Amino acid sequence: MSEDLTLKIKEMIISSLNLEDIAPEDIDTEAPLFNEGLGLDSIDALELGLAIKNTFGVTINPESEDVKKHFYSVKTLQDFIEASGKK
Repeated sequence: MSEDLTLKIKEMIISSLNLEDIAPEDIDTEAPLFNEGLGLDSIDALELGLAIKNTFGVTINPESEDVKKHFYSVKTLQDFIEASGKK
């Protein structure tokens, strides 16, 4: 797992969702992004999907059964981005 990509994803989450009071090191790579984790909601998911497309050139199909799996944590997002062959 690339630590550079992990940091880039965390920074993208912070900037795209305007989480000024959170530093990249405050985001647990394995923790859930939604509900009990960072506490993100469905609007945040839309913003995050757009940020992923703009930052990494990877489009996440909202109709896909795997969307929740990809958006579970920073690690699952990273795995998805790496599997898509984009960096």
